[in-house]
Amino acid sequence: MPALRFSVAPMLDWTDRHCRYFLRLMSQHALLYTEMVTTGAILKGRGDYLAYNEAEHPLALQLGGSEPEELARCAALAQSRGYDEINLNVGCPSDRVQNGRFGACLMASADLVADCVAAMRGEVTIPVTVKTRIGIDDQDSYEFLCQFIDRVSAAGCDTFIVHARKAWLSGLSPKENREIPPLDYPRVYQLKQDYPHLTISLNGGIKSMAEVQSHLQYVDGVMLGREAYQNPYLMMSVDEQVFGDTSRPSLSRHQVVQQMVPYIEAELASGNQLSHITRHMLGLFQGVVGARSWRRHLSENAGKRGADIRVLLDALALVPDHPAPMPEL
Repeated sequence: MPALRFSVAPMLDWTDRHCRYFLRLMSQHALLYTEMVTTGAILKGRGDYLAYNEAEHPLALQLGGSEPEELARCAALAQSRGYDEINLNVGCPSDRVQNGRFGACLMASADLVADCVAAMRGEVTIPVTVKTRIGIDDQDSYEFLCQFIDRVSAAGCDTFIVHARKAWLSGLSPKENREIPPLDYPRVYQLKQDYPHLTISLNGGIKSMAEVQSHLQYVDGVMLGREAYQNPYLMMSVDEQVFGDTSRPSLSRHQVVQQMVPYIEAELASGNQLSHITRHMLGLFQGVVGARSWRRHLSENAGKRGADIRVLLDALALVPDHPAPMPEL
């Protein structure tokens, strides 16, 4: 899938459908991922956990689970709903996923992951991919990683998104697991060299388009995480710099906000709360004059009862239409 060349990571409590709609305004080609959705939520939950806006394509569903039959049922449902890819989470280290026997702890069970992949592949024609770490706990040798890749790829997975850190399954919080284990990009580069027939995408610690371009010299794709959320306007350069598409003029930050207005008005009319959408937009003006006023106004007012589109437009008026960079300190 060409879109895998640049993607935005599945981030729990962050990359919901409002966030994805917002990011899609700035890049037409980036592959967007849902938050991790458990098989139990889809099969037994009361809400519609597969809902999305058609504008979000290309869109991948990330599943959390370890029961092949349940994953296969969820994959089939997702394909019927129009998702472009199914991704299995083998990278999240939180207690919650360990208790459910999915996420990063599955790296120790390559045969089970292979069974999960094979079951999903048997039900869908869209790609089935795996997001993983480079290791877990003391099982962090390159040999261990290769054994995992060998087993899972033999089951039919030809695309791996690799977070270039190992995960500690005990002793570190999920946040610490994103920061403390050292990054090892060369190990992911080596993986691509040794498995040229597989698609290997790299994730972890990437903060700029320059870094994206550098990594793309060694791997097939780059997945951006927190930086895409905290500084979303960098998405505006993705189509041209990563995909070579110069056909669409860049939008200013103000234009991005204006394009969100019809979407937000429709969501408010459906009973949704303004802050549920604008919380994803707080970082839009990062690094320019007026950013702090924008964030403060939205943070203080969007959650109030009856908050409407005027709150957003008032916040926008606090930022110069052509904002200058923040002065160097």
